[in-house]
Amino acid sequence: MSSPGVKPREHVDVAYISIEIAISVASVLGNVLIVLAVYVNQALRDTTFSFIASLAVADIAVGSLVIPLAIVISLGFRTQFYTCLILSSLVLIITQSSILSLLAIAVDRYLRIKIPTRYGDIVTQGRAYMAVCMCWILAILSGLVPLVGWNNLHHGNFSNSKEIVCEFKTVVRMDYMVYFNFFVCVVVPLVLMIILYGEIFRVIRQQLNRRAEATSDGEKYYRKELRLAKSLVLVVVLFIMCWMPIHIINCIDFFCSDYDIPKFAVYIGIFMSHVNSALNPMVYAFRMKRFRLTLIQIIRRSILCSPMVPTRCPTSAIEGSENMGVNLY
Repeated sequence: MSSPGVKPREHVDVAYISIEIAISVASVLGNVLIVLAVYVNQALRDTTFSFIASLAVADIAVGSLVIPLAIVISLGFRTQFYTCLILSSLVLIITQSSILSLLAIAVDRYLRIKIPTRYGDIVTQGRAYMAVCMCWILAILSGLVPLVGWNNLHHGNFSNSKEIVCEFKTVVRMDYMVYFNFFVCVVVPLVLMIILYGEIFRVIRQQLNRRAEATSDGEKYYRKELRLAKSLVLVVVLFIMCWMPIHIINCIDFFCSDYDIPKFAVYIGIFMSHVNSALNPMVYAFRMKRFRLTLIQIIRRSILCSPMVPTRCPTSAIEGSENMGVNLY
């Protein structure tokens, strides 16, 4: 018979694993559809959608690698120290690439709104690819920091050859998670995103007020831009809601080490950070009409086995929104 203290934890573990599996499936399916939509529709292959595709790839990795690894680590399997540290660093790399992709999208949207006439000359497709590569390089560098020494090997009386119960906190130091991973790799991008989105909202509102007495077409255009600004604010709010719980838990654990954080609270913080990858397709894709039309064709072709009907696509997302009167974003 199980002791009274074991049964509740088993229930929490089963619930946590079930929720993580659901998030994993939703993340992979939703973001695979994003990548397919960009591949199928040439109108979606501009600089903005390069960043969105990069974010989708990162979120696919979250669903297919990070979440399964998080589940395995939560089960406490035994392995050597550096094996566990490599798995933990892989989790950090992929999740950080997702955050940096979100920041790249914010920068791209800011430039598109702030300098619309010069945007095409400054933000070329080649430079967009370079920015995507930089996001992944920075993510790899930040995630490899524990491997080069900022870990618990010399502070936890571990031996590299000795098997340990593989848990994130066992190998990764909490001062790294709080001071570097949170304050530098999360707070700084978050502050930058808030500033960028705030400036985007201000510029669009200013343009809308200027054209309040203008033609109905001009007012309609800036009303659509206002809806875009609200969507961008929603992105920031979702980012905060999804990522803050686990980092707050880490801060409490680091600064108030005597406080015993409930296991279910840790689980909630973990899967809240993962659920952001499942929400991104809805925020960045399903609110865009061009994406929706492309996804309908993909589903029709794959599920209903009907041929994909080609549609006349504009040469760019901006041209399509101007010539067709469609709000792609």
